[in-house]
Amino acid sequence: MKKFFKNIYWFTFLFISCTGIYAAKSTYTDVLIIGGGASGTSAAVKSSRLGVKTILIEESSWLGGMLTSAGVSAIDGNNKLPSGFWGEFKDSLINYYGGESKLATGWVSNVQFEPSAGNRIFQNIARKEKNLSVYFNSSLLNVSQKNNQWIARIKTPNGEKTIKSKVLIDATELGDVAKMTGVKYDIGMESRFVTGEPAAPEKANDIIQDLTYVAILKDYHKDVTIPRPKDYDSTLYICSAKNPLCTNPEYPQYVWTPDKMITYGRLPNNKYMINWPAEGNDYYVNIIEMTPAQRTEALKKAKSITTGFLYFIQKELGMNTLGMADDEYPTDDKMPYIPYHRESRRIHGLVRFTENHLLNPYDQSEKLYRTAIAVGDYPVDHHHRRYTGNENIPQLYFHPVPSYGLPLGTLIPQNVEGLIVAEKSISVSNIVNGTTRLQPVILQIGDAAGTLAALAVKQNKRIQDVSVRDVQNSLLEKGGYLLPYLDVPKSHPAFLSLQRVGSTGILKGVGKNAGWSNETWFRADDILRMNDLEGLKDLYPDVNIIRNDSSEMYMKDLLVIVNKIMHKRKSAKVEIESVVKDFFEQKGFQFDQNKKISRIEAALVIDKILDPFNAKTVNMKGEFFENK
Repeated sequence: MKKFFKNIYWFTFLFISCTGIYAAKSTYTDVLIIGGGASGTSAAVKSSRLGVKTILIEESSWLGGMLTSAGVSAIDGNNKLPSGFWGEFKDSLINYYGGESKLATGWVSNVQFEPSAGNRIFQNIARKEKNLSVYFNSSLLNVSQKNNQWIARIKTPNGEKTIKSKVLIDATELGDVAKMTGVKYDIGMESRFVTGEPAAPEKANDIIQDLTYVAILKDYHKDVTIPRPKDYDSTLYICSAKNPLCTNPEYPQYVWTPDKMITYGRLPNNKYMINWPAEGNDYYVNIIEMTPAQRTEALKKAKSITTGFLYFIQKELGMNTLGMADDEYPTDDKMPYIPYHRESRRIHGLVRFTENHLLNPYDQSEKLYRTAIAVGDYPVDHHHRRYTGNENIPQLYFHPVPSYGLPLGTLIPQNVEGLIVAEKSISVSNIVNGTTRLQPVILQIGDAAGTLAALAVKQNKRIQDVSVRDVQNSLLEKGGYLLPYLDVPKSHPAFLSLQRVGSTGILKGVGKNAGWSNETWFRADDILRMNDLEGLKDLYPDVNIIRNDSSEMYMKDLLVIVNKIMHKRKSAKVEIESVVKDFFEQKGFQFDQNKKISRIEAALVIDKILDPFNAKTVNMKGEFFENK
C-alpha cells in the first residue's frame, strides 16, 4: 500500500510538471505573439533573447509559417543580404545540409530545403530560449485591453486559458488580431490618387493576389499516378509547360519544358516544391474577411486545384513517378498545413511605405530610409493569373524597383497602443506588398517586432515612444542590415559605420533594378566629392557645403569640415587626427592626410568623430530633432 501511494505521488508530480504550461488558468507574460509563422517565430526568439518573458501561440504543431507549414521552401531574394534572423536561419540550413552548395538544388533560388527540415531548425532554435514558451495546437479566441494590459483568451489542447501581457504582436497570416483590436486596414489595391504611385490603378478595388496550396513531391521511382480527380479540368493546366495540348499560350515566354518546370523548385533529397504560377496551382479566392469555417470550405477548391495539377503532371507531362511526399506533412492528404497567402490585411500604420519610397527614397518628404529596420532586394512580384479579368489590373509581374530598407513605422498601427503588427499585414501599399511579402523580409520584420516589443517592456515605454535608433542599434549588434549595400557586407570591418552613416543620409547609396536581384551600392571605393556631403546640412545646417562643387576631396579637407562642426557645436576637444589614425589602423585602413579620401573612409571618419547616427534622434517619419 505504501508503494502504491508512493507511485501515485510520483505520477501526480510528473503529470503536474509535464502539463504545468497549461495548469494555471491565468498567466502573465511581457510579450504575447499570436502566430508561429516566419515573423512570429523570429519575433519570439528575438524578444526572449533580449531578456523578456515571451509566449508564442501557434495553431499547428509546426513553426515557420510560409517557409514550412505552407511549403514555400525556396527562398526568394536576399541571398547576398543575410540580415539578422534570416542570416541565422540560412546558416542553420547550411549546417543542416552540410554546405551552402547543397541548398542550390533548383534554378529559382540559391536556398532550397525540405519544409520539415525548416520546421526542425525553427523548433530547435526556439527550444533553447529560456524566456520563451510556445503553445502549439492553440488559437486566439478573443482579446481585449484594460489598464494598458492585453487580456487574451486562448484555446489550448488542455482547455481555455487567459494570458495577460504588456505587448501584443499580430503575426497571423491574414492580420486577424489587428482586426480584433480595431485597427484600421486596407484590403486590395489602393487608387494611385491615394498613394501617388505611378503603377497603381486609378480606382481602388478589393482584388488580392492568388494564393497557392503548395505540393511537395517525391520521386518514388515507380508509377504512383493518382486516380483521376472527380472535378479534374485539364484546360486549367494546359500551358503550365510545353506539351502537345499547349498550342496557343497566353504568355509564350513563360512556357518552359516539363523538366525545366519541375526542377524550378527542386529540393534536397529527391523532392520537388510545386508552387507554379503559370497555369499551375495558383488559385484566386479572397478569404480574408471570412469566418474560420467559411475559410476552410473556400480553401477546398484551392486544394483540388493542386491535386488536379499533380494529376496533370503525372498523366499529361509523363512524370508518373512523382507523388506527394509521404515524409513531409503528417496530414491525411499529405498537403501543407496552410496555403501560401501572398496578401492579407494591411494596417494603417504610423507611416505607409509606397512605391515612391522604393524608387526615390531620398527625394520624398518623409525620409523613411533613416528609420529602416529590414532590407529586401526582390522585385515587386504580384500573382494574378487565376483572377478572372486580370487584364484590367496593373501588370506587376517582376515590376522593377531598387533594393530598399523597410521603415519601422510600418509595424506600428495608428490609434491602438501596445500592439505591433508583423508578417504581411504591415503598413505598406498593395504594390509594395509584392516585395515585402518575401520570406527573408518577413523574418527580418519579426526580428524588428521582437526587438521593439522587448525594448518597450524593458524601458517601460509606449511602443511608439521607443527610440528608432535604439531599435536599429540592437538590430545592428545582432548582424542586421538597415540599408542593402552590396559592396560592404556585414563581415566587412566598416559595415557598422556605413550602415549608420547611410541611415543619416549624409552619404547616400545608389539603387537600381537588376532583374531578379535588385541592387543598392554605397560606392564605397569611389573618391569622395564635395557635393557627396550635401546631406551634412540636414544635421548641421551651418556647415559650408557647396552643392554644385564636384571636386575630389583629400583627407585633410574632410578633417577641416569635421573640426568646424565640432567647434561650432561646442563638442569636447578631441585630437581628431590622432583618433582617426588609430581608428583606421584598427579597421585595417591606411591614414594619410594628403591623399584623396574614398567614400568608405569618409564614412569611417564621420561615424567615429561626429557619431551623427546617435547624436540626433530621428522620429518615425525620418525627421531629426535634438536629443533631450
